[in-house]
Amino acid sequence: MLVMDAQDGDRKAMEQLVGRWQKRLWQHAYRMTCDQQGAWDITQQTWYDIIRKLRKLHDPAKFKAWAYKITTCKSIDWIKKKNKSRQRQIDTFDIFPAVSQDEIGLKELMNKLTIAKKAVLSLYYFEQLSIPEISMVMKIPTGTVKSRLHNARSELKELWLNMEK
Repeated sequence: MLVMDAQDGDRKAMEQLVGRWQKRLWQHAYRMTCDQQGAWDITQQTWYDIIRKLRKLHDPAKFKAWAYKITTCKSIDWIKKKNKSRQRQIDTFDIFPAVSQDEIGLKELMNKLTIAKKAVLSLYYFEQLSIPEISMVMKIPTGTVKSRLHNARSELKELWLNMEK
C-alpha cells in the first residue's frame, strides 16, 4: 500500500518508504563497496532513480527487488569507476567490511570470489532476497542464481579447507 500511495504522489508515503528502506539500501551499498561515503552517494543516487521511476513500477510487490536492483547496479558502476582510477580488478571488492581479527581468514577467502558470486551471496544471505528476486536484481535466470550460489558455497568451502591444511 505504501508503494502505491507513493506512486500516487503521497509525500508522506514516500517519506515512510525512504525511512523504511534507507538503512537497508545503504548497508547493501556499503557491503558492496566498503566505502561509507561511496555507499551514501550510491544510496542517494538510488533514491533519485526510485523517485523518478516509481510510477513505472507495475507491480508494487516487487519494490524490494527493484530497489536492490538499482542499488546493486549503482554499486557495481561505482566499483568499476573506482577501480579504473585505482587500476584494480573489479573482483576485489569486499562484502565483509567490518570484520574482527578472528574473521580475517573468511574475509580473505571472500576476496577470492568473483563479483558475481559475492553479489549473489550478499543479496541472498545479508539482504535475504529470494532466488526469483535475485534473478530480477541481477538480470539472470533463476537457474543461474542457484548455480552461482551453489558454486560460491562450494568454492568458499574448498578455499576454507585448503586454508586449514
